[in-house]
Amino acid sequence: MLLKRNFIFLITGLFVLTLLSNLAYAHGMSEAEKLSIIEGGNLRYMWLGATHMLSGYDHLAFVFGIIFFLTTFRDIAKYVTAFTLGHSVTLIYATFNAIQLNYYAIDAVIALSVCYIAFANIDGFRKYLNINPPNMMLMIIGLGLIHGFGLSTRLQELPLSEDSLLLNIISFNVGIELGQISALALMLLIIAAWRKSHAFQTFSLIANYGLILAGGLLFLMQMHGYEHTINPAEFIARAEASQSTVGNKKDGVIENTDTFDQSAWTDTISITIPGRDEKEYKLYLAKGSTFEYAWKTNGKELFFDFHGEPSGDTTGYFKSFKKSTASNSSGSLTAIFDGTHGWYWKNNSIFSATVTLKVKGVYKRLDVKKKAGQSKPIQKLNTTTHDTID
Repeated sequence: MLLKRNFIFLITGLFVLTLLSNLAYAHGMSEAEKLSIIEGGNLRYMWLGATHMLSGYDHLAFVFGIIFFLTTFRDIAKYVTAFTLGHSVTLIYATFNAIQLNYYAIDAVIALSVCYIAFANIDGFRKYLNINPPNMMLMIIGLGLIHGFGLSTRLQELPLSEDSLLLNIISFNVGIELGQISALALMLLIIAAWRKSHAFQTFSLIANYGLILAGGLLFLMQMHGYEHTINPAEFIARAEASQSTVGNKKDGVIENTDTFDQSAWTDTISITIPGRDEKEYKLYLAKGSTFEYAWKTNGKELFFDFHGEPSGDTTGYFKSFKKSTASNSSGSLTAIFDGTHGWYWKNNSIFSATVTLKVKGVYKRLDVKKKAGQSKPIQKLNTTTHDTID
């Protein structure tokens, strides 16, 4: 009996430690995931949704908490369906209408939802508050709606296609549900294996107190991130002070981390990108010419493609030097051919974004008319806008 109890403690402890080690990254999308989805179809959205749910430990912890107090398949199907409908509604509606909330704040609320469901499992409302618990079905639906906002904020980090936006969202949501079903099946096997055991009550208490602890720690971590988003100046100053000015070089591009206002820039350009819109800005560089750049937005993350196009090319060829989703970027480029070099930005939010671009070096601006006395005009360039997402 003692051996079995120790084994239960070991299994539960490993579960909680695994949960805690990954909770800070619940929802997180890597750059590799972002780039893989840019040129992918709906199957990739579905795959990303499934893998995203399986790595979304806050959602999984909440579902794990739900099934603890359920004993029949009918009840499990009823409550899990309510949660699914809740997060599906807000995922689709918020993403389709570009409703964006602070993801740290949303994840903090999701963390509290994990605490809530575990607290309800141990009958905490009656034991510690001497009140009847709220209606569980209504609470699960409401918390499901909140979880949907969390999924939507992450999905909107991707450069979604305007032409098939709704289908992309639905594909992602289908993947979410497939991932949830897979995780749920494994959880039910674990619960079923212990439910008839005399030690299940002990296992249940340890697991639910562990969920409360994990949810509380996640809440503190997300609130720490939220503080950085509403007070970014101090955070940016510390980050810039610790960054190195030496970066990696690839295809003539050196990514550095010089502070935005540290150098004497030659040109400062302001570019406004309306919501759900895209823009390009180009400079002309001769082969071997070098220029430095630094740009930042007014806080919004944009998908961007830093690329170049050879002069006289009629095939539509262009060379991408860097693609990512960010609110700032800096570095230098040595041109590997004569032609235009610059950025394509896509704004996926409904709000306009302003890009402040600073440059210096050997280049010619294409948005400034040639002044008298300057050298002969630049030869005609290929300035076709590239939608690098498709």
